[in-house]
Amino acid sequence: MISKRLELGLFVRFILLLGMMYVTVQYLTQYTWLQVTSGILIMLAQLWEIARYVTRSNNELAKFLEAVKQRDFSQRFNENTNSSLQQLHRAFNLINNTFKQLQIEREAQFQYMQTILQLVDTGIMAVDTETGEVEWVNDAFKKMLGLPHLKSIDNLDRRYPSLHNSLQSIKSGDSTLVKLKLPSGQSQVLVSATAFTMQHRDLLLVVIKNVSATVDATETEAWQKLLRVMTHEIMNSVAPIASLADTLGKHLHMERERYTSEPDVPVDVEVLEDTEEGIGIIKKRSEGLLRFTQFYRNLNKSQQLNLTTIYVEELFKSIDTLMRPRLKADGIEYICKVSPPDLTITGDVNLLEQVLINLITNAQRAVLERPSPQIILVAGQQDGKVTIEVHDNGTGIPDEILENIFIPFFTSHKEGSGIGLSLSKHIMLLHKGTIQVESEEGVGSTFKLVF
Repeated sequence: MISKRLELGLFVRFILLLGMMYVTVQYLTQYTWLQVTSGILIMLAQLWEIARYVTRSNNELAKFLEAVKQRDFSQRFNENTNSSLQQLHRAFNLINNTFKQLQIEREAQFQYMQTILQLVDTGIMAVDTETGEVEWVNDAFKKMLGLPHLKSIDNLDRRYPSLHNSLQSIKSGDSTLVKLKLPSGQSQVLVSATAFTMQHRDLLLVVIKNVSATVDATETEAWQKLLRVMTHEIMNSVAPIASLADTLGKHLHMERERYTSEPDVPVDVEVLEDTEEGIGIIKKRSEGLLRFTQFYRNLNKSQQLNLTTIYVEELFKSIDTLMRPRLKADGIEYICKVSPPDLTITGDVNLLEQVLINLITNAQRAVLERPSPQIILVAGQQDGKVTIEVHDNGTGIPDEILENIFIPFFTSHKEGSGIGLSLSKHIMLLHKGTIQVESEEGVGSTFKLVF
């Protein structure tokens, strides 16, 4: 249709040009030079109009392609013209509308994906592998690390050198576990990476996730399995010893009675008393070891919680009644704070009391030799979670043993059993919570329960 109209227009213009040439030739033989000059000018004008007529579609096409190159799809072409460009303009407008719709859909998809990535609690970041510049990072990444903004991974070097080193060396498809001191406490972070190319640039998609709770649960499960085996073997070995000590003790007691009733029977009384005393010690320690292993066996079996709604202020009052006299006797200042006063948690009140007693008892031991000893028990809300913290201004925990304090039977005190903190951690895991610690030698320690 367009080509036919174009051919018709050219044909009409060609006929008019031939007619004008004929008239000009006639003027050349019969009329003046002014008329001949006028005819030549008219023919030149006709030739220019024919050239413009032929090339205007090309001009319109060039104009359209330039708009496409500039991604300007707001331009409209006149479809009401009666010229041969009407259908061409209609086609241009149709393509413009299609591109505009695709652009809107693409922008909507981008906004949709950004919204999803911003809502997930996993940190995600895209990094230019050549320059180290951060192309995009979601809020979870910045919130986890406590950073308001992040332009380059080099900015992590001062605050998180271990994470920076991991990002510098990690390869596509690799995953590595990094220990970091985050604003929420000491944590273990899983770092994974995937490489991709976009617009001729090599990018690295980095994903970080706080897996402390998962690692803690796995470690606790492993320790529980080991303890089940240990308690089983210990009880099987110690029970006969305790029984045998009891039997020997009875025999010795009978021998002493017989000696009392028959003084003529030769016997070394001193050896008899020493032996009886030694057997008594063996029996006592064996029974103590049996009670100790029985406690851990029962702990591993007690997975059912008696869950109730607990007012934290009431919980603190109960702890205060129990612990304040002991702390006051040692000259330790004891402070309790709850904000807001109606703060509640869901849990087993007896087990949580045991956790707080363990932590306050450890704090009491830590501040005994300190000037102006102080223990603060405080509860509140952080990031929508209830937290209970036990602060002390004690001696602190050395860095070399800080990671081991939750291991069963591990203790740095001669009078400690090494079960208090491991028990507290186990109870918090049963409550789907965590226990975190921050400590500095010579300054003090803070244990935080997060529900």
